[in-house]
Amino acid sequence: MYRILVALLAAAVLASCGGRVERTAPVVPAKLDPETNLLVYPRYGDSKPHPWKGRDPYSYPIHGIDVARYQGDIDWSRVKSAGINFAFIKATEGGDYIDPMFQDHWTGARRAGVRHGAYHFYYFCRPAHEQAAWFIRNVPRSSSDLPHVLDMEWNHQSRTCRLRPDGDTIRAEAEIFLDMLQAHYGRRPVVYTTVDFYAETGIGRLRNTEFWLRSVAGHPRTVYPGAFWTFWQYTGTGILPGVEGPVDLNVYHGSPESWLRWSGGGSAP
Repeated sequence: MYRILVALLAAAVLASCGGRVERTAPVVPAKLDPETNLLVYPRYGDSKPHPWKGRDPYSYPIHGIDVARYQGDIDWSRVKSAGINFAFIKATEGGDYIDPMFQDHWTGARRAGVRHGAYHFYYFCRPAHEQAAWFIRNVPRSSSDLPHVLDMEWNHQSRTCRLRPDGDTIRAEAEIFLDMLQAHYGRRPVVYTTVDFYAETGIGRLRNTEFWLRSVAGHPRTVYPGAFWTFWQYTGTGILPGVEGPVDLNVYHGSPESWLRWSGGGSAP
């Protein structure tokens, strides 16, 4: 078994050479949980794997992805069969941009039965209410979808907006966006953020808000001391059947049973 796992890992890494990652099988296939009928505990390839110390992401049962136009066409049936239980799909950015693959990804995930929500990439040079209105205009309302996501992080590559507001301003703007989406969709969005943004802005002080934290080189409990999280993005270089090229991989914090409650509108653990 050890030799097989090593061979699969090596094949996954080799497949990523030249900037193209082939559609490969999970390193460890997901197994069916008889109590929930969910595929759980998969372990996927990674073109830049991290040597985890302590609790690693593979100890969590529920895994998912987040995608945007960079992933291109996705075979959502293969994605689901590989053990992916959820997907967050980029919808909008700022107040005038919609991801060109949003509709394809949204429709594909729905048809394959992958639970999904949309995310908005925040633009610091536009008022929050305009951005929330743009998201609402472009993302359908459906009780079968997950809560949506507000992605707040510094955009070091932006050519049009170098503004870096203070923490009080950022939290106030986030509240406006979250309140507008909660009123429209019926559930408060999750906030996605990164290590530097979390530390510099105090975004973690938002009340009544769940967090999705990026941490690709350590468990969130060490990278975000004292933080409570619902989702953990553990790599941006994952290898997944049904997706050509690297993809972000994530885990949900709780058990399969709590996932069913949470994704169906219940409370997080």
